[in-house]
Amino acid sequence: MPEDGPVVARTREELRAALASTGRPRGFVATMGALHEGHVSLLRRARAESATVVASIFVNPRQFDRADDLAAYPRDLGSDLDVCAAAGVDVVFAPAGEEVYPPGSATTVDPGPIGRVLEGASRPGHFVGVATVVTILIDLVAPDRSYFGEKDGQQLVVVRRIARDLALPGAIVGCPTVREPDGLAMSSRNERLAPADREAAAVLRRALLAVRDAHAGGVTDAGRLRTTMLEVLAREPRAHVDYVSVADPETLVEAEGSRAGPLLVSLAVEVGGVRLIDCEALPAG
Repeated sequence: MPEDGPVVARTREELRAALASTGRPRGFVATMGALHEGHVSLLRRARAESATVVASIFVNPRQFDRADDLAAYPRDLGSDLDVCAAAGVDVVFAPAGEEVYPPGSATTVDPGPIGRVLEGASRPGHFVGVATVVTILIDLVAPDRSYFGEKDGQQLVVVRRIARDLALPGAIVGCPTVREPDGLAMSSRNERLAPADREAAAVLRRALLAVRDAHAGGVTDAGRLRTTMLEVLAREPRAHVDYVSVADPETLVEAEGSRAGPLLVSLAVEVGGVRLIDCEALPAG
């Protein structure tokens, strides 16, 4: 990394110039900014495994289904650059919207059925937006490895699928979820929680741990596992459930009957008007 911090590229041409003389392997972390310890863990993993580390900071409007959610998303490029410098990032791509989506841009990437369930059902078009921007960014950066957090379990499934189907360069590496002391998965959205809601939000992790323990104890019926989550969530009056899911980890088709695993257990819950998601992978029994 340059002694005075990462090189900041604002345009595609500046990014290409910044990468022209860098070494391989190249690690890439795509972010929307508002960087926290979860992002830092990805950047550190990339730093440990790469000669060159690239991070993108771009609030992607195409993956928001609500204008107020997009407007409320925190933005502090100066602070994010400080985080990138401390994590040893070499190049930061921080483009304006028209640099990612040129005027008249109409091409999109649809990941298919896996993008239309769970988050995709609750937020129509969300994964078309995610798949499109990830395809553009990976194509521009041409990494050897791209690092994504496992907290966004469905997103990781989608990204792996489009990387495979479209032969995007490099491997997709999933990294463990970083959590607060009470188990809440780190997210930029956590900052929007009022104190009482922040305390209540820990129920997401309790619900996932209850399912994990039940599965480890021999409960394999998918319906019972969903009920286990719902029972825990029902004990927190501030929690409003969007969905709970017990699904195949590759197709995201909901499991039925007895399934020893592997399974992807996920949930989306609104607490204090803030929508939170989390997931847990259950191994084969």
